[in-house]
Amino acid sequence: MVKIIENVKKKYNVKAELCTSLNKVDLQELCDATEEAILAGGGFGWISPPALRTLQNYWKGVLLIPERTLIIGKLDSVVAGSVQLIKPTKNNEAQAHSCILSTFFFASWARGFGLAKAVFEKAEEKAKKDGFKVITLEVRETQHRAIQLYEQAGFVKTGSNPKSVFVNGEYIAGHYYYKELEK
Repeated sequence: MVKIIENVKKKYNVKAELCTSLNKVDLQELCDATEEAILAGGGFGWISPPALRTLQNYWKGVLLIPERTLIIGKLDSVVAGSVQLIKPTKNNEAQAHSCILSTFFFASWARGFGLAKAVFEKAEEKAKKDGFKVITLEVRETQHRAIQLYEQAGFVKTGSNPKSVFVNGEYIAGHYYYKELEK
């Protein structure tokens, strides 16, 4: 007799949420995800992970800056990554229509579950609610999966800076994207 074992597909809980405060557990999970993403080459500006205290202070500081909105992505209630919406300064009336999507990342263990889509949707929802018409971003040319995600989400490439970042003695180009938000 042959036993047939059904392949039961587990449903994962994917959530994106605006973050106005971080409890100790969420802060530690966000720091862990940040460190893991940096080690996996996920950008974020750091080339190698800083000390835990530096990461904790960075995330606490993000929450204090009025022009920054932190959106975290959770997989089964564990913080797995984030993105920030950066608003223009009040004196920048010419660009008051546009915000910047920045520091978008997920730990590699949390990729492939739909977190990017959930976080993009939450970021766009927040940008629209705040009255923005356009979201812009820059991404390193080496971050192929991120580029693919941005393009799938409707971002349009407008140009490149061949000397955007300097890593391990070499320049890496950065690509610029924008997305016009629907009304």
